[in-house]
Amino acid sequence: MAAVYQALHRRVSTLVCRLHSTYVKKMRYLNQLKEDDSLCRQAQTSGTFYLFHNLSPFLQKVGKKYLVPQLSAAEVRGILEKLQEAEQWMEESVLIGCSDEHSPRFALDLGALDKSVIESELQGSFTDLRKALFVVDGKDSPLLASAQSLLRWHGSHQYCSKSGQPTQKNPAGSKRVCHASGVTYYPQVSPVVITLVSDGSRCLLARQPSFPPGMFTALSGFCDVGENVEEAVRREVAEEVGLEVESLRYAASQHWPFPSGSLMIACHALVGAQRAEISMDTLELEEARWFGLEEVVEGLKREPSSSKQDDGSFLPWFPPKQAIARQLIREWVQQQTA
Repeated sequence: MAAVYQALHRRVSTLVCRLHSTYVKKMRYLNQLKEDDSLCRQAQTSGTFYLFHNLSPFLQKVGKKYLVPQLSAAEVRGILEKLQEAEQWMEESVLIGCSDEHSPRFALDLGALDKSVIESELQGSFTDLRKALFVVDGKDSPLLASAQSLLRWHGSHQYCSKSGQPTQKNPAGSKRVCHASGVTYYPQVSPVVITLVSDGSRCLLARQPSFPPGMFTALSGFCDVGENVEEAVRREVAEEVGLEVESLRYAASQHWPFPSGSLMIACHALVGAQRAEISMDTLELEEARWFGLEEVVEGLKREPSSSKQDDGSFLPWFPPKQAIARQLIREWVQQQTA
């Protein structure tokens, strides 16, 4: 009988913990905001807002730091009133999360308004997201990335692909509805594999022509329809550098807003040291080569601004700490030095 009471007590305790979990409460509240339009509109009057202008987030520089200000609804409304804009602008915001205290967070793109007036009013600037991710605090980058992806999705899904009629956003921005066809559209993400290839003692890094000078990163590519992660990794490595993967292991995943909403699935891949000659796809890549441990360690220390040499060439440097590619590179270094 005692064992029965103990088991019952454990079950009740577990249920109480779940019901009082901050995370569970927050997730259920966010789901309510997505499903209940009136509740979401009410939250827009008390929540905080991240501002964008043509998908570029607003930042403020304080000393050497770049901050991502969270504006109150009253502050945003005050800016809109100074620009003599209508109240419906608030309806264009999208829900991107909430604090542990249930303060809702929204993102709003003011791309149709005068950028200079907003920047002057708030003493900051709208910054390209790729640049912003290099300078903002790590806790802010996921929110900015999610916000931009969601705002971009709404901008590109204004019309129904079945009827051609305009679609309507719900207050939370979690879906768009075509009332003519009855079709509901939901934001989607595209799976992308990103892979750090190693031959056991070296790792392979590459760059595309569009990259900033000197930046190298891991190989990546979108998954094809019908592929699993393992098949996508093997195909991408074969296509881009002409190598055959012998084994691979999953590392982690990350949302990434470039070129749109992507789910980066990060892996480590091993190729045979005797068959490690690179045959690069020049249509995809500008350069791909093997890096030794010492060169990788030095590259991790290097900032983009310090990579240019006197002769105009650039020393290798790697993506910002917020990027999962850097995590893969650091994990490889740790494995080599273990």
